[in-house]
Amino acid sequence: MSLSMTGYGQSAVDYQGYHVSIEVKSVNHRYCEVVFRMPREWSRFEDSLRRAVQTRIGRGRVDVYINKENNGESPNAVLNHAMVKAYLQAAEELKPYGIQGELTVRDMLSLPDVLVSPGGLPMDEAQQQEWHDALLQGLNKALDGLVQMRSKEGAFLVKDIEERLGRLESLHGEMAELAPEVPEEYRKRLRQRIESLDDGSLAVDEHIFGMEVALFAERCNVEEELIRLRSHLEQCRELLNQKGPVGRKLDFLIQEMNREVNTIGSKANHLTLVNRVVEMKAELEKIREQAANVE
Repeated sequence: MSLSMTGYGQSAVDYQGYHVSIEVKSVNHRYCEVVFRMPREWSRFEDSLRRAVQTRIGRGRVDVYINKENNGESPNAVLNHAMVKAYLQAAEELKPYGIQGELTVRDMLSLPDVLVSPGGLPMDEAQQQEWHDALLQGLNKALDGLVQMRSKEGAFLVKDIEERLGRLESLHGEMAELAPEVPEEYRKRLRQRIESLDDGSLAVDEHIFGMEVALFAERCNVEEELIRLRSHLEQCRELLNQKGPVGRKLDFLIQEMNREVNTIGSKANHLTLVNRVVEMKAELEKIREQAANVE
């Protein structure tokens, strides 16, 4: 079943004294574009998390928001021992230049990056993997909600498009019945016009008359266009029941149907057929608007 490209999902993870909230939003996009907004210390996980999103989402722009808050179980700030040692080492290296004085606690605490959040400390491989797994678990849970919403909305889109395809098929049937009658109606109108102008001095050449009707019948023949249009309608129904991204294929078929309908309108030279063409173009435009949101 086709999915919509619009959806929303959220989740939360409590880990190592932090409450991590994850929101995932998706909207229409030609390709699959994933944008992350999260704390800088987790940037190392971005590529892996992006691949996790791309395995679940085939098409659309996906915005992922990851925020963390201290839940009171861990300190808001801790000493960055590596930076403290680096500052002390630098102070020792300045003494040979005749610079006097010692660093006080106040001086040290005022220096950049001496106090950092626990998440800002360097992590070993094991700690990185633990945080990565926690974030991935929360992301997948949020993606579950996103996919569920996209699936639900996709079902409504498919239902609406199928109903409109039914209307197009009905119009197609009417056009297929009308098309063979067009040359005969033209023949009758042409005969009536000649008779209305004939004052007894005109000699109607039946051979020329027949050639004129035959040429008109050839120019207004839309049988090939109707066959291709029927094929496109059938392909649209098949696409709507396929799994995976079908939106771009659907958009292509709608363009092709518009082309066939325009050709029929230009060749028909028949009021009722032209009216059916106008109705069909209106339905195709509504389908195009709906299909723009199909993954």
